Amino acid sequence: MTVGADREPAPRRRDARRNRELLVEAAHEVFAEQGLEAPLDVIARRAGVGNATLYRHFPTRAALVDAVFRDQLGGTTAAGERARTAPDAWTGLHTYLRDVFGTLAADRGTNDLMTTRVQGVEALDAVHAHNRQTLELLLSRGREEGTVRSDVTTEDVLFALAALGRAVPALTTAASADAWHRPLALLLDSLRPAPAPLPAPPLTTAQLGDALRELGPHRAPARDVRDQ
Repeated sequence: MTVGADREPAPRRRDARRNRELLVEAAHEVFAEQGLEAPLDVIARRAGVGNATLYRHFPTRAALVDAVFRDQLGGTTAAGERARTAPDAWTGLHTYLRDVFGTLAADRGTNDLMTTRVQGVEALDAVHAHNRQTLELLLSRGREEGTVRSDVTTEDVLFALAALGRAVPALTTAASADAWHRPLALLLDSLRPAPAPLPAPPLTTAQLGDALRELGPHRAPARDVRDQ
C-alpha cells in the first residue's frame, strides 16, 4: 500500500486554491461594478474558469458573497467598537457613521450588503447585529448627555441610514466621491434635540425589516461591462 495514495495530489490542491482565489477576486470586481445581483456566469468568465468550478467552491451566491466581503465587513465592526469608546456619544456617532458611509461609497457590492437584507451571509448577520447594538448604545448615551433628541428610535435611524446609503452610488456618480458628506451632515443634525415632535409613530423592528427587503439590491446590467 502506498502511503498517501488516497490523498489529492499537491498540484491539484494548489490549482483548486488558485481557482478559489481567482473567483473571489473576480467576484469582488463584478459585485463592485454591478451589485450583488450580478450574474454568476459573468464572475466565472472574469475569473477564467467554468461555471462548474464556481459552484464547486461556492454552491450558493450567499457563500460567495460571504467569502468576498467577510474581511471588509469586519472593518465596520471595528469602527463600531471604536465608536463605543468615544469620549462622548455625539463624537462616537459622528465618526462611526462617517466610517460606515465611507465603506458604502467604496463599491456597489458593499452598499447592497449594508443597506438591504441579504439572506444567508453569516458575516453580514453579525455586522447588522453589531451595528444595531452600537447605534442603540450611542443614541442612549446621547439622550442622557442631552445631545440626541429624546423621541428618536434606533429603527428611525437605521431606516434613514439605509435609505440615504442607497443613494450613495448615485451621489458619487452624479457629483463627486465625497458628495455623501453633505446629506449625512443633514441627517446627523436632524438627530439633535429639537422642540417639535416627530410625526407618525416610529417603525417597529418587524416593519424596519420589511422596509429594507422592499428596497431590494441594485439590479445588475444585462451584460458584463467588459463585453460591451
